[in-house]
Amino acid sequence: MPIAPPPPKTPIAAPVEAPRFRPSIWSITLFVLLASGIGIRAYRDLSRPDAFDYWKDQYVSPSLTASLIAKVYLGSSDQGRRTLAVGGTIGPAAASLFRARLDEAGLAAGDLVLLASPGGDLSQAVIIGEIIRSRGLATAVGTADASGRVKPAYCASACVLAYAGGKPRFGVLGSALGVHRFTTTKPTSDPVADTQRIAGAVLGYMTKMGVSSSVVEAMSETREIRWLAPKDALAMNLVTDPLNKP
Repeated sequence: MPIAPPPPKTPIAAPVEAPRFRPSIWSITLFVLLASGIGIRAYRDLSRPDAFDYWKDQYVSPSLTASLIAKVYLGSSDQGRRTLAVGGTIGPAAASLFRARLDEAGLAAGDLVLLASPGGDLSQAVIIGEIIRSRGLATAVGTADASGRVKPAYCASACVLAYAGGKPRFGVLGSALGVHRFTTTKPTSDPVADTQRIAGAVLGYMTKMGVSSSVVEAMSETREIRWLAPKDALAMNLVTDPLNKP
């Protein structure tokens, strides 16, 4: 029987290459312009001293610390309350850090913010005070040990404005509140007018928080820290609930 010849081979088509994307000179130019524009804006933002300070305080080395304490006791009869203990200098990004820590802690109205700070940024302290008031939190000056007992500390300068946001504001025996005249650190053409503007803003804030205008008078008297006697802080309504009456 004759052998049938093999079927003819079908030629294999060569693979078709996908068309390569070749960016035009215009698209490359547009990308470079956009990238350089964003880079220049970022550089300009961070090259400003205040912006760089904010960035550093926010992301690199926060000057304010905040930690949750499950129970803090303000007196022998106190049942204890959840507390956010805040310490350190009030930096240019302190309010953002404080709000974030407060959200993490989940404090409710009536809980406590325990302050111990030498002061710092005035505007950030005001924002912190507003946050404290909006959430119905109490304030006190001090630190807490491992058992939750409060030890005396001090709150000076801008810290006093953060403390003023509390309702109530507890007075811890041995703790101190220090005030002084606020001035701007930025160059200004009229330092006197700028100081008056700051004093007016502080007065408006303190009045809103229920503190007597006499505290602003005490501030305006000196550039150095004046430590308020417990009876003076009580008379100014800066302290509303002394734990041990002066």
